[in-house]
Amino acid sequence: MSKTTQDSRDKTQNYTDAYGRPSGVCLIFPFLVSAVMLTVIQAPINISFLAWISLIPFIIASSPDSKPRRLFFVSFIISLFYWLGNLYWVFPITIVGWFLMGLYTALLWPVLSLCLRYCRIKKVPLFLASAVLIVGVERMQGLFLGGFFWRFLAHSQYQNTTIIQIADIFGAGGVSFLIAMVNGLIAELIIASRRRKIFTITQFAKIGIVTVLLVGCILYGRWRTGQEEEFVESGPLAASLQSNIPQFVKDTFESSDVLFSDLMLQSQAAAEAGAELIIWPETMVQAWLNPEILRFVEPNDSWQIYDNELREHARDNAFLLVGAYGGTPEIDEDLNVNLDKKFNSAFLYKRNGEKAAEVYNKIHLVPFGEVLPLRKSFSWFYEILMKIEFIPYSFDYSLDYGSDYTIFTMSDEQDEDSPEYKFSVIICYEGTVPAIARKFALDENGQKQIDWLVNISNDGWFVRFKDNKIIPSAELPQHAAVCAFRAVENRLAIMRSVNTGISCLIDSSGRIVNGYIAGTLPYETMKRTGVEGWFIDRIPIDKRITFFSKYGQWLDIFCEICVLSIIILWLFVKFIRCIKRKPVQGVVK
Repeated sequence: MSKTTQDSRDKTQNYTDAYGRPSGVCLIFPFLVSAVMLTVIQAPINISFLAWISLIPFIIASSPDSKPRRLFFVSFIISLFYWLGNLYWVFPITIVGWFLMGLYTALLWPVLSLCLRYCRIKKVPLFLASAVLIVGVERMQGLFLGGFFWRFLAHSQYQNTTIIQIADIFGAGGVSFLIAMVNGLIAELIIASRRRKIFTITQFAKIGIVTVLLVGCILYGRWRTGQEEEFVESGPLAASLQSNIPQFVKDTFESSDVLFSDLMLQSQAAAEAGAELIIWPETMVQAWLNPEILRFVEPNDSWQIYDNELREHARDNAFLLVGAYGGTPEIDEDLNVNLDKKFNSAFLYKRNGEKAAEVYNKIHLVPFGEVLPLRKSFSWFYEILMKIEFIPYSFDYSLDYGSDYTIFTMSDEQDEDSPEYKFSVIICYEGTVPAIARKFALDENGQKQIDWLVNISNDGWFVRFKDNKIIPSAELPQHAAVCAFRAVENRLAIMRSVNTGISCLIDSSGRIVNGYIAGTLPYETMKRTGVEGWFIDRIPIDKRITFFSKYGQWLDIFCEICVLSIIILWLFVKFIRCIKRKPVQGVVK
């Protein structure tokens, strides 16, 4: 045997086991490369073109030649580091929660890898298998804590206005499907080239199918954006206020008057600039504003003072939407007034100085962040969670779920010729949950019932405070990027007002609009992090009704069912094989 042949064989043995299967060391590199690319494609780094090749190493590594247990272990470890690293902004809030989130999301990579391996064994075309499985796994990721729809392939393309227009049919899952399909096709061609089977009719057919779909997506996107002149009209001038307060300052409630005064100054400036609607961020009015609660409060109480000042500010100036606390009172046997229910709410003050009867109470609460599930029946369990700092407070801060999809109305009651506008509010992470925005969009008859959405949020949880400066995290731009898909899915512009940023206008084609008519925030939208200020812009109103608004996440659900079916089928086959292998008791062979 020549020395060259022996060296070659020694190198091969470093990357394979005794059976010729890829070793763990060999598997680490491709999963690591995919993890790096999946990191840099998202905001704020935004190297978005890498999304179209980011999963090729992952798909190729999910080979029938790889041992399943080895594949599971390596993909899980790399995935765990990927998710813990990219969710670093959760760490300061809850260390245990951050780690558990990482564990759950990390488990989905092995699921994806093993399902890809199974499809390759069954000769399922990789361009199709990759698309279905990746979208299905993204949907499963979204089920964590009731809706963690974050860092999808689609979200990397928020700046690619043409491509994301298909979201009005398929949702964000459709964009992920297209990107995954391209990844799967390229991986399939690489594998075929190794076997010298790339120049075949089958391969050319696959290339043709993906090319037609990609071109069709581009043409559809240009067609839909080209319709704007026909279907989009100018709405009212709206102002968005942005405070810059870290959460620990809010938690003390010692600065409530200062927070209110600072926002009031911004709000007055916006009113003088001509705003017809002024929007304050989530819970920045630290008071309960329900009339049924305020009637039990002394006239000199801060809650009453805030309410009166908001009424006077709105009178003859502008409609005023504020984020505050909501609730319902309860009188006990000793005639003491207590809060029976507590909500995260949005209130609208009208130009006549009255407060609208409609109130929006947040429907989708973040488990352990805003609500403690089963806290009454398992109180001992939550005492443990408080001790290990799994939840952000050392007391029962739990809120109650809202149930009504509230619609607010803007109309000048003194002027019959003035236009009437309708809008709804999504609070904080509700902007990342497709089903919530969709339910606001249409009425029972399938007709559009609102003109735009407002997203108020407090992202002060996800910043650091150092040397008297706010240090923003990646959560802020990623939150804005995800909201862009809610706008396209339902053809509804979204006005965001966010503590610490990013406050912005997103039009109904998903563009995060730079600049404004008047204001003090940075001109470039994605630089509005860790600063305070305000801006005014005119809200566009889109009359188009979308397929997604009517039928929802049908593609995501179909793909998720496919993933679950493969898992069930694989487990069933394993079970049958175990039964067949098990010797019958009492029979000697």
